[in-house]
Amino acid sequence: MRDTDRALVQAATAVAKLRCRSQHHTVASAARTADGRVFTGVNVHHPTAGTCAELVVIGTAATQGVTALETIVTVADRGREVSEPCGDCRQVLREYFPALRVIVGPVDDLRVVPLGELPAQAESGSAG
Repeated sequence: MRDTDRALVQAATAVAKLRCRSQHHTVASAARTADGRVFTGVNVHHPTAGTCAELVVIGTAATQGVTALETIVTVADRGREVSEPCGDCRQVLREYFPALRVIVGPVDDLRVVPLGELPAQAESGSAG
């Protein structure tokens, strides 16, 4: 992993520690553009519906005119765990950013993989 990848994990972790303090916000995500801009977001969980942190990040980046993301990471458990995007998010990410890199693995052994190398389906609809 590059230093910029470690910094991205730190950005997501900082947001998770600061903002994921209730049942409504339990997961944070951070994505970086090729020019180094970082966008963060948290999931929005509600009994009737929810939005995953990855989708919030995409929307946040879009409001700033970003059309390409380079790398993304998602953390849970207030930053103590790195999570893979759920199946629904993988589908959206593949359609919008097919060259995206994803940081995955246990916190003490993180690696960066192309989005296309992740299995097509993971747990869906988790508002992660």
